[in-house]
Amino acid sequence: MSYDVAVVGSGFSAIAVTINLIRLLPPACSIAIVGDDPGFGRGTAYRTELYLHRLNVPAGRMSVFPDEPDDFVKWLRNEGRIVAADGFASRSDYGQYLRDRLASLLRDRAAGRANVDFIKARASACIECARTGVVFHLDNQAELTARNVVLCLGVGNAQLPIPPDRLDARAKARIVPNPWRLGWLSKVGETDEICILGSGLTMIDQVLALRAHGHRGRIHLLSRRGLLPHPHAAHRAPLKPDLPQGTREISAILASLRRVARSGDDWRGLMDGLRPVTQGLWQELTIGQRARFLRHALPWWNIHRHRIAPAVFARFDALVRDGAVVVHAGFLRSIERNSEDTTLRYRRRGSEDIKALKVDWIVNCTGMERAGIGHSPLLGEMQAQGMISADELGLGIAVDGQSQVLKGVGQPQPGLFAVGALTAGQFWEITAVPDIRMQAKKVAERIAADVQVPRVQAHAGKA
Repeated sequence: MSYDVAVVGSGFSAIAVTINLIRLLPPACSIAIVGDDPGFGRGTAYRTELYLHRLNVPAGRMSVFPDEPDDFVKWLRNEGRIVAADGFASRSDYGQYLRDRLASLLRDRAAGRANVDFIKARASACIECARTGVVFHLDNQAELTARNVVLCLGVGNAQLPIPPDRLDARAKARIVPNPWRLGWLSKVGETDEICILGSGLTMIDQVLALRAHGHRGRIHLLSRRGLLPHPHAAHRAPLKPDLPQGTREISAILASLRRVARSGDDWRGLMDGLRPVTQGLWQELTIGQRARFLRHALPWWNIHRHRIAPAVFARFDALVRDGAVVVHAGFLRSIERNSEDTTLRYRRRGSEDIKALKVDWIVNCTGMERAGIGHSPLLGEMQAQGMISADELGLGIAVDGQSQVLKGVGQPQPGLFAVGALTAGQFWEITAVPDIRMQAKKVAERIAADVQVPRVQAHAGKA
């Protein structure tokens, strides 16, 4: 099988790239979508059917088309969903929106669209990566060649934050390693005691899911700092960040941002004002400065930058105030199991005290792993062959400013691109829809230009 472009992946990054390629490529071109997820385009985030799971970004900023910013709001209106541009639609609706937009483009094949093949398989190995094309082995025993490839592999579920020797094998039946496999909810008793590891956005989703399924027992939250996500507020004008002159030291940047935040009536305006300049600011930092940010400031960045819908926060906050949800700050030490219950032991933050929680279930909501090479056998093999390299901080793979993948020696790999979380080392702010859709469009435009130039040259040669 030979194609002009292959998109490897099944989540939002993959569908955003595919939609842009279909719009840009001529009908003589061919596109292969390689992935084994039947919910193409929805990924983990938009596959949920629970109405309480809401987008964390207002609907007016969630169009898949950068040049049509109100497209999602129009779709909601046409579907009879009453959600304002500054409101927060359900994630299941957004998943359906993506599928609808892709389907409408595929139906336009007669109007001069490129041909698209969906290949339900996983790319298991890359056996050649050269200027003439990239060759993959698929796990269905087929071989696929493409002149251009876009890697959209996203992230994996994080592992339990505990060494294997501190995990009692008998406790595994009471541990939910991946909460997005929602079958575990049906096993939970109405009054079961639960401990959720992690206190970020994944935790919020699972607390709401538990309550929606009738659970009324106590829920413990354990994370290293016990920090909780903040809510969005009513629309406020962004505050322009007054970044320090002549330095990009993290301490100086933080001092400047705090000063600006104090000058406004809500710090959220400053975070919104940072959005357009975050990628550029990240690229101005040295590797050492980026590492210090990740080491010292990341938890606070996450809770201020990645906020939740006000209605979702109100539901969750009521559970905290009522004592139904209890927050613990500390470090997991061991998980043990006897004939009656499961005991989780942790060291309290700022103390040597060891505390114990006796629970019925432990749910891993420590979030998603960074999109590093380790979670993907395909990427691991490509790295071993020198086709790709990890970025210097291990956030993903090394790419240049145009999202072109870099070889082990730092040279651009012809025809090989990456989009989404894999490129966090270069762009940092590249996990939300508003950022990925722009990246997807730019990569598709570059591929379209590359694909069409040789075709023009070929026709000229025949003439």
